[in-house]
Amino acid sequence: MMSAALIVFLILFVAVTVLGFIAARWRQGDLSQLHEWGLGGRRFGTIVTWFLLGGDLYTAYTFVAVPALMFGAGAMGFFAVPYTILVYPILFAVYPRLWSVSRARGYITAADFVRGRFGNRTLALAVAATGILATMPYIALQLVGMEVVIAGLGIRGEAALFIAFAILAAYTYTSGLRAPAMIAVVKDLLIYITVLAAVIIIPAKLGGYSAIFASVEPDKLLLAKDGVRDFGSESAYVTLALGSALALFLYPHALTGVLSSSSRNVIRRNAAILPAYSLALGLIALLGFMAIAAGVKSNPAYAAGFATYGNNYAVPALFLEMFPGWFVGVAFAAIAIGALVPAAIMSIATANLFTRNIYREYIAPDCAPERESQVAKIASLVVKLGALFFIVFLPQTYAIQLQLLGGIWIIQTLPAVLLGLYTRWLHPTALLTGWATGIVAGTAMAASLQFKGSIYTLHIFGFALPCYAALSALVLNLIVAVALSALFNALSNAPREDETAVSDYH
Repeated sequence: MMSAALIVFLILFVAVTVLGFIAARWRQGDLSQLHEWGLGGRRFGTIVTWFLLGGDLYTAYTFVAVPALMFGAGAMGFFAVPYTILVYPILFAVYPRLWSVSRARGYITAADFVRGRFGNRTLALAVAATGILATMPYIALQLVGMEVVIAGLGIRGEAALFIAFAILAAYTYTSGLRAPAMIAVVKDLLIYITVLAAVIIIPAKLGGYSAIFASVEPDKLLLAKDGVRDFGSESAYVTLALGSALALFLYPHALTGVLSSSSRNVIRRNAAILPAYSLALGLIALLGFMAIAAGVKSNPAYAAGFATYGNNYAVPALFLEMFPGWFVGVAFAAIAIGALVPAAIMSIATANLFTRNIYREYIAPDCAPERESQVAKIASLVVKLGALFFIVFLPQTYAIQLQLLGGIWIIQTLPAVLLGLYTRWLHPTALLTGWATGIVAGTAMAASLQFKGSIYTLHIFGFALPCYAALSALVLNLIVAVALSALFNALSNAPREDETAVSDYH
């Protein structure tokens, strides 16, 4: 006999699935055109964009992994909150320019913009390939988040993941970006209900927040510092927050959400109201400390879950311990749907990159728009299948390690994409060399840590400076790009191709 949690979960999941297929007729456009299928026709207003970007950035894995970090590592895990806050000024200041030029020139991806701005197809290919490789494990981690909550419902094996994959693949193929945009509304409402219930009910059962913090080891409440000449966790925390903020809107799925907006003002308004998600994330992070106070890891009932999924099982165990069965179904549905929305957007974003910047650029330059859209739909299926392969046939640690590398890699596209919005002084060959340097250096740092972390300690003037490897590699990338640009520009004054105009950026 099915539990109340499983019944509620299935009802909500089926409702969302139906909604995904209905989305094909929402704000109806010609889905045989890539900009309609892959960007929703660039017609999403403030509210839809808010839910879409929120669904994009606050994922199932976020809901599971951020509290898990707090549960295991303590205060260091809280870096996820300030980094999302740092994102919004970037969104407000920078991305209206990218939206404007993309709208004016028909760009669908960041690599489209780089190709047009710098007239260098190799640099555009590097940006596209980086985006695809960085996003693939990100999709896999959404399935990890879903797998954890499904296990919490007592369902073992991969059959449930295959069913979820089939559903995700079907409505994404049919509806394109409209499906996750519509589902994101339901997903976010469920998450807000879950978070509000959790931060009120769970502390009341545990004796209040003072009792929760008292139950946490003192070392987990503060950032560690080992010595006078060692910045310890403080520099790691700061650089991790800053680097993650710079990387976040370079991911293809985030850019897809931006470019689907109907106007520059929609993006600016979202930069103003999206901090509501950061408030929710701060509360979600505290679930890790609540799980410590509840003693779920020492409870034999949850031993199998922790043995299989490690600290990622902290939130499911906490909800199972604290909530009645029917509300567990609501909470777990929120997390599972929180996997479907970003996974759909990510698969669409990578499909856009493959179609526009690899297939159309190198394989079929003269393909018809209808063919372009069809290739994108097929590519999105392949991407999701690849993510499923990661989860089913490889250890979870591989997906986590590749996601770690993905963050290091994607930030190396910043000089071409973000700085390219403001200047053409940077030489495309220099940008490509800087990108390659950053990729190699960042990967080497991660390799020296055996791909178990991303905090690499620099030794500068006798000081130990633990830093986020992605940010350190980016600094090296920028030094190379600037130095070589100065050299190449001095050696040649020949004009370089730029299909954009000054008026495109306003």
